[in-house]
This record gives sequence, C-alpha cells and structure tokens, in this order.
Amino acid sequence: MPRYGEPHMPDTGFLGLDPWRWLLAGLAALLIGFSKTGLPGAGILAVPVMAWVFGARLSVGATLPLLLVGDVFAVLAYRAYADWPQLRRLLPWVGLGLLAGTLLLWVLGRVNLKADPLGPVIGGIILALLGLTLLQRTGRLRWQPGSSLGTGLIGVLGGLTTMISNAAGPVMGIFMTSLGYSKQQLMGTNAWTFFLFNLSKIPLLALLTWDNAAHPLVTAGSLEVNVLLAPLVVLGAWLGRAFLPRVPEGAFTTLLLVLAGVAAVKLLLPT
Repeated sequence: MPRYGEPHMPDTGFLGLDPWRWLLAGLAALLIGFSKTGLPGAGILAVPVMAWVFGARLSVGATLPLLLVGDVFAVLAYRAYADWPQLRRLLPWVGLGLLAGTLLLWVLGRVNLKADPLGPVIGGIILALLGLTLLQRTGRLRWQPGSSLGTGLIGVLGGLTTMISNAAGPVMGIFMTSLGYSKQQLMGTNAWTFFLFNLSKIPLLALLTWDNAAHPLVTAGSLEVNVLLAPLVVLGAWLGRAFLPRVPEGAFTTLLLVLAGVAAVKLLLPT
C-alpha cells in the first residue's frame, strides 16, 4: 500500500491499471450510478475501492467526474421533488465545510503519511450521527436536525467529508432520513445537494493539483479512466431508477441507515 500522497496508478494513461483494478473500478462506477438514482449511501462502498485502485489522495479527484455523471442523471430523474427551502439553509454551511476540507487536503499534501488518517475520523462522525438518529426514532432524544443548529452542523460536516474523501453520502442520508422525507423527496433533495456539492469541488481540486503537482488530485491518466468508466455509471443509474419504485418506504429508510453503519465500520477499520 503506498503512502497517502502516492497514487497507485502512474500517470501513463489507462494502461497503468492491471485487470483486477479495472474490474474493481468498474464495480465502483456501477455502485456510484446506482446510488445516485436508487439507493443513496450505496456509493460509499465505492470509496474504499477507488482508494485501493488509485491511492487515497488521487481517488478523491479520480472519483469526482464519475460522481458528476451520476448526479446529472439523478437531477434529471428527480428534479421536481427537491426541498429548496431546506437546501438554501444548508448550502452556506456546506461552503464552509468545503473550504475546511480544501485546507485539510492542502496540509495533508505536504506531510509524509503512511495511510489516510481521515477515514477513522469520518467513520466516528457517521456513527455518532447514526446514534443520534436511532435515539430520535425511538423517542429517547429530541434532536431536531432541521433546526438552525442541526442544519449548520450537517452542512459543515457534509462539505468537509465530501471534499476530503467523497464520503458525505452517509452524513446527508442520515440527515435527510431524520427530516421525514418521502422516497421521492429524499432523492430529489439529495440529487440537487450532491450535484451542487460536486460542481463546487472542481475549481478547488484543480487549484490543489496546480499547487502541489507532486501529489495531484487529478491527472491525465485518471481522466482517461473516467471516460472509459462513465458508461458503467450510466448503466448503474438506469438500474437504480428501476430499483427505487420497488422498495417500500420503510425498507428504503432502513437500508439507508444500515448502509451508513456499514460505511462507518469500514472507515474505522485500518487499511
């Protein structure tokens, strides 16, 4: 396993990937597409896969174009269901989280680490939010995620986690589940949230790559891989769109929370 800032894949184009990494990257692309239109949170399972394929740091930028392809299909499918008043309250706080994440990536690009130190931190945050949500659902805690404090906290955490590791899915999934949305409203609000998240990350990742070319977040090779994997994201989005109507509301919410828990445990485990 290379150090945090070292990519697995040399910047020599897509031939730098061996067959096993191609297989795993293809599976990750399918999961990303499926999560965007069928089951938000499933895409978090692609995060460790992409980190193994590209290396922890490069995977942040290498995953972004695939996420945006999925975001476009999600917005087209569920654009009419978004809760815009809640989004307008959330987005300024997300901006603060994105800036904090950018600063953290800048610092990490200048230190010599054996592994990504952020996974356990994000895993702990997700578990804490999951615990709050479960206590709320059982009536043991009166937590109001839609309050000004709750929205601000989730916005900053969402912006931070999406910037440093594309791991905001469980954070936002727990938040939106707590707001009591229907499937369609959750999907619509989630689609617009992540589309705007990911668009905002483009100039920030480009700036970080320009500032530290020795430890890039985007390379010509990673972009070539993105082009070849994009059709699998589209296929995953189509499968997700067909899957959603077949899932009952209660099961849908439970699946989101279970996936968040699985993601948290995976992030807490050493790689």
